[in-house]
Amino acid sequence: MNDTPVSLADELDALVARGIERLRAASPDHAASLSDAAAVARVAKVIAASDFALETLRRQPELLKALLQDDGHAPWPVPALTADNTPLWPELLRRHRAAESTRLVWRDVHGLDDVDATLAGTTRLAEVCLQTALEALEAEFAQRHGVVRAADGSVQRLVVFGLGKLGGGELNFSSDIDLVYAYPQGGESDGARPLAAEDYFARLGQRLAKLLDEPTVDGFCHRVDLRLRPFGNAGRVALSFAGMDQYFQREGRDWERYAWLKARAVAGDIEAGEGWLQSLRPFVYRRYLDFTALDGLREMKAAIAAEVARRELADDIKRGPGGIREIEFLVQALQLIRGGREAALRERRLRVALPALVATRQVSEEEGRALAAAYRFLRRLENRLQMLRDAQTHALPDSAIDRLRIARGLEYADWDALRDALDAQRARVSTEFAELLAPRRRDAEPGALAQYWRALPEGGEAGTLASAGFHDAAGADAALREFARYSGVRALSDASRARLDRVLPALLEACVRSSQPDAALRRVLSLLQAILRRASYLALLDEQPSALARLVDVLARSALLAERLALYPLLLDELLDTRVSGPLPDRAQMRAECEAALQEDDPELLLRSLNERRLALSFRVAMAALDGRQPARESTRRLAWLADEVVRIVLRVAQQDVAVAHGAVPGGRFAILGYGSLGGEELGFGSDLDLVFLFDAPAGAESKPAPAQAGGARPLEAGRWYARLAQKIVALLGAVTGAGRLYDVDVRLRPDGAKGLLVSSLGSYRDYQRERAWTWEHQALVRARGVAGDAALLAAFEQIRSQTLAAPRDSRKLREDVVNMRARMRAELDRGDAARFDLKQGAGGLVDLEFLLQYLVLRESGAHPALLSPRDTPGLIEAMARAGLLSAEEADALAQVHGAFVAEGLACTLDRRPRLVAENATLAAARALVVRTAAAHGLVFAS
Repeated sequence: MNDTPVSLADELDALVARGIERLRAASPDHAASLSDAAAVARVAKVIAASDFALETLRRQPELLKALLQDDGHAPWPVPALTADNTPLWPELLRRHRAAESTRLVWRDVHGLDDVDATLAGTTRLAEVCLQTALEALEAEFAQRHGVVRAADGSVQRLVVFGLGKLGGGELNFSSDIDLVYAYPQGGESDGARPLAAEDYFARLGQRLAKLLDEPTVDGFCHRVDLRLRPFGNAGRVALSFAGMDQYFQREGRDWERYAWLKARAVAGDIEAGEGWLQSLRPFVYRRYLDFTALDGLREMKAAIAAEVARRELADDIKRGPGGIREIEFLVQALQLIRGGREAALRERRLRVALPALVATRQVSEEEGRALAAAYRFLRRLENRLQMLRDAQTHALPDSAIDRLRIARGLEYADWDALRDALDAQRARVSTEFAELLAPRRRDAEPGALAQYWRALPEGGEAGTLASAGFHDAAGADAALREFARYSGVRALSDASRARLDRVLPALLEACVRSSQPDAALRRVLSLLQAILRRASYLALLDEQPSALARLVDVLARSALLAERLALYPLLLDELLDTRVSGPLPDRAQMRAECEAALQEDDPELLLRSLNERRLALSFRVAMAALDGRQPARESTRRLAWLADEVVRIVLRVAQQDVAVAHGAVPGGRFAILGYGSLGGEELGFGSDLDLVFLFDAPAGAESKPAPAQAGGARPLEAGRWYARLAQKIVALLGAVTGAGRLYDVDVRLRPDGAKGLLVSSLGSYRDYQRERAWTWEHQALVRARGVAGDAALLAAFEQIRSQTLAAPRDSRKLREDVVNMRARMRAELDRGDAARFDLKQGAGGLVDLEFLLQYLVLRESGAHPALLSPRDTPGLIEAMARAGLLSAEEADALAQVHGAFVAEGLACTLDRRPRLVAENATLAAARALVVRTAAAHGLVFAS
């Protein structure tokens, strides 16, 4: 018994004995069920834990018998509510709820269910009671008023949304249920006594609540709380989906985002309800990292803390320090901050959301395990507190005997042992919660830069900026004064202005520590102007000092990324994404990320989502290149992979659109070829895509609209159908969305160039390459590859390409054509001069190297078929070495030169500089190697 007084233990034993005797005296059936010692021992354990279960077992002898027979493995049978037994509906529901709840008590006490199963069982019970009651009431209303029909004649049903723990599937034993009623469309019922939809569903909802909630001699079924509906108690009992949309667009508040995060359709027209919840997702989860969620959480936590202090709720395991609500708030806050970007975090169930936070590295594995253990501990204790007397309580008991009953039921020796375990769990929760909500330090003395900023625009001295480390202090001072007078700054709310006053001095200090203070400041101010109206971005920089420092570092080192961040502030999220400094996505991961955009039904939203994903992925590649975490050549290859996946998605969208308008072409095939840097997998940041379109279809084929389309769709001849498809692809890739355009497209490399058809048939493409194509077009074919479309058609293209490139050629004529074309290009495109070298077009530069390799493929692939496989420069160099056309030393040196040129060009692009570099000895040696190798193979390009 440890330290428990013997008299208290005796009192518990006596309490249990009295309970057993009450059961035996209740009926002969009870006495028969308790005829052996084993049955008595099992029932005694339940009586010690729950007066409620004792009373239910006393009233329902058949329940006691069933539990002793099979330990309640199956839920208790649901009663039938029919028109013949309407007066009995309240009793039937209440007796069912009591029986099923007692079954859950039995299984919990005997260790047959863990806490997760108990929470799921309690949730299921509430859903069953709701659905059973609603279906009975719907039938009654249909008899009296008919069913509600919308203007189109469709039948409308009530949708019951469960919020809170009911929505999350984790309802506690004696909880009320938070409900919100809605219906898809307005209309009127079609019965003898018609009602408008609003009145019909309001009455139906009120009847439902009363049937479940109203106390009778059998108690209650479920307490119903309707206060979370729009406008609370002052709002309508039921709103149409349109009314709900309007409310959340105009009136939705932060606390409602927390509430609706868990929302789930639990009864009525569940399919319609779940569909509408998808449309509410942008209200709950912002598309960007949303640190403003912490402000709402701080306000809610402060209000709860005040309530705890006022009502002396320190021993409340739900609202008190380290309680259940702190775990819920912590998890939900992290979900709201990142759920717009991480689909795995859009989870109603806390027990599932917490591992998802661990998986996305928002919570460490150790913290995740500790919080999950604390949550289950607290929820099990909460259930036992409520099981005792079916009371909606979260307070630890004052009664010594109740404390012993709870402790013994949870297998602790006494109350002190349970209390020690509880205190340890609450302390861990409090620590984690406090770290999340730790207030930003505001008590430190403001530094010189902070004082300077707050004195603007009228006060402040430029000398402060010079002393801090800005080289052009006068220019920086003028820019900051202009920014302080900017209308966007003056229009800020008090809260946002307070954030700016904390953030801007920190940004100034970070600029001073950067590699280019003055450039960093200009770029910081440009970015701030773009984000001032978006409180979430200021909140991100305010709440995350590491993001602020990282931001300034990136702005100082890359004009391109500074420009993109200012144009698309959603990329700020990437600075806090733990993946941005981790392994880069491979092709399969890029494909999955791009395909996720297809979840959007609206074409405009789909394109925007796809572009946002492209921007985010390319930003991660750029960061890796900027930080030197991968070779430049690897960066250009990943950018090409990303373009491939985007083009594939756009092709799917375009095919669907054209098929909707004109049907599909039976037996038709379509493919997209990538030329140039896309084909060679050497795509740069901001590069356009060189695309060529092919199709193949049976002679005389035309599209065939589906029977359902026959009214508006019109058939097209196959050539016109595929031309329409190619036009659609170009238009979609170039369409301007809120996240910019996907890619600029260049289609001039198609057969006959700008004069030719946009899309070529397979036969015409084969004939053109064989009979009319210029040598430079065959050079371009060296780098061409299939990007998207029909696999068989892409295979046919590969065959044409191989036959074309391997065809016999006059070596002298080939050399003349290649040299002449290179001379023309250099004359038109080389921007170098005596002091600076054009990395791409200059003598001995990238294009000279590409021309050399293309020349060798055209000259030698007939004898060396292995030269036909690679499209990329490093792959071609390696193939040349294997074929004996380059020595191992030459190949290695050329590969190094190519890598160096690509790296230097990428660095120029990242800082928005022309690809012109100062001449030096290393560069001269690299150029000389390219020129010398080309000359050794008969190519002497003009210098």
